[in-house]
Amino acid sequence: MMETNTASDLAWPEKSLAQLGARVTSGSRGWAKYYSDHGDLFVRITNLRRTSTRLDLDSPRYVQVDPDDAEARRTRLRPGDILVSITADIGIIGLVDETVPDPAYINQHIARVRLDPKLADSRFISYFLASWAPQRRFVGATDQGAKAGMNLTAVANLAASVPPLAEQVAIADALDTAVAQIEALERLIAKKRNIKQGLMQQLLTGQTRLPGFDARWREALLGEHVSYIRTVALSRDQLDQESPLRYLHYGDIHTRSDVHLNAAAESMPRARAGLAGRAGRLLPGDLVFADASEDPAGVGKSLEISAVPPEGVVPGLHTIAARFDKRVLADGFKAYLQFIPAFRESLLRLAAGTKVLATTRSYISSIRLLVPDIEEQRAIAAILADADAEVTALERRLKSARSIKTGMMQELLTNRTRLRVEAAS
Repeated sequence: MMETNTASDLAWPEKSLAQLGARVTSGSRGWAKYYSDHGDLFVRITNLRRTSTRLDLDSPRYVQVDPDDAEARRTRLRPGDILVSITADIGIIGLVDETVPDPAYINQHIARVRLDPKLADSRFISYFLASWAPQRRFVGATDQGAKAGMNLTAVANLAASVPPLAEQVAIADALDTAVAQIEALERLIAKKRNIKQGLMQQLLTGQTRLPGFDARWREALLGEHVSYIRTVALSRDQLDQESPLRYLHYGDIHTRSDVHLNAAAESMPRARAGLAGRAGRLLPGDLVFADASEDPAGVGKSLEISAVPPEGVVPGLHTIAARFDKRVLADGFKAYLQFIPAFRESLLRLAAGTKVLATTRSYISSIRLLVPDIEEQRAIAAILADADAEVTALERRLKSARSIKTGMMQELLTNRTRLRVEAAS
């Protein structure tokens, strides 16, 4: 049984990993000759992440090696091993748990730390090394130069403030619970995004029709149903947070996941009216594109304006602001043009060969699309908006869960809040 006490009784002793019985080794060079499309997991720095001690195995690499080979035996991982990156981007911490396939091996850029389980809980030590203060020191060392590195002696000398083993276990259990909640939300969000992607594929192409709609979709040449709004090119340095006029920068389009923008309620950069010149004011239903992208995924990226404040919003640097005929493209539906395969494929084809993948007014105007009637567009938009809202709500929960975990780490790993562990009776 545990209870929380914000009064710290005694400072925890600081001990090096060597004092905690650490056996430290690193991977070997020359593993490239064992690379394979399948086989045993080969862990690299790219599998470690600063945001979590769990290994990122989304992009695994494999090796085929004799498990009885001396180097394979020396570098083979087992649950409880702590991994530390020791070259270039040093100090990224990973923990090998039961989810990591066996056998698995490491390369020469990673140190493996195997603690004495009678002296330390490896989960607690990995959380401690991944916490803010140690990570700040690691990042500072990395910033000293591209050749930053740690030898195995330095790894063994890494220090941690260590409570009694029972309290280490209790703290690790609490943080594991917080991590499990985060991972469950991440999995749910990924599932909901896949469902939304499937909905868009079906509904925006007419492969699946909603009940009550069976009219044939008609072709629309977008240039016959659009006018463009004058933009104004201002740099970030010319913007502020005090002026009344809102300013939509192309970078804020590229970095946003929500395809609708409530400019009346959301925080946005501001611009002095004198700098805005004769730029047009955006209205609800306007669609604003980023006019360039460095990769195909960003081509056609756009936001539909859902509301504007009385002070006004202007389209900014590297944007194209389009005002479509509402009798042809319904409010709410326009935000999803960027996900219609024919629309994206047309823009990508037109942008091919340009140094930076460009979107232009003429490109947009030249596109022909099959679109449903206005009522079906509204019905499609409502379903997709509901899916978006569900993902957004889950993302808020995920952000909160991550903040809670960060707070727990700050409290529990620094001795500010103690978990009282009752002795077994």
